[in-house]
Amino acid sequence: MIKELVHDTEKRMRSSIQSLEDDLAAIRTGRASPALIEKLSIEYYGSPVPLMQLATISVPEPRQLLVRPFDAGSIKNIEKGILTSELGLTPINDGKVIRLNLPPLTEERRRDLIKFVNNRLEEARVAMRNIRRDAIKDLRDFEEEKMISEDELKRGEDDIQKLTDRIGEEIDEIGKKKEAEIMEV
Repeated sequence: MIKELVHDTEKRMRSSIQSLEDDLAAIRTGRASPALIEKLSIEYYGSPVPLMQLATISVPEPRQLLVRPFDAGSIKNIEKGILTSELGLTPINDGKVIRLNLPPLTEERRRDLIKFVNNRLEEARVAMRNIRRDAIKDLRDFEEEKMISEDELKRGEDDIQKLTDRIGEEIDEIGKKKEAEIMEV
């Protein structure tokens, strides 16, 4: 029962880390990455659709993205969606594909991005602590209902704390990598 709870807690923490990694992938660094725009919401036949469902996104050069729509009629909508996004990118439309040239980041913009990354890392840490709190509460409920002994409760709390520490270190490592990526010129 305790192993199942620890396993479930780890799954919840892993999904939280996956969410963090997805969010950080969309943060612009010095080089082009399809993750920067693939989840961008584009108005298509009256509904918002992620760009990755409307086009293929490739990286022909280190500072350029190439968007090739599946439907040539959606190119204007994609262009409009990119222009209205908060990315600050100007699409170059040649009628068949859209090119996005990524300008180099300024020092000030890099510092702002690092602040954003640190805020997102802190949100992930808070999520980990909330998951840990819920798991320990469940363990204490098991002990109150005499489903586990006091020793098993202590062992379970220790296992969950070790898991939380390990996941916390992973979050720190992800943050360091992203910060290094942003500061890379």
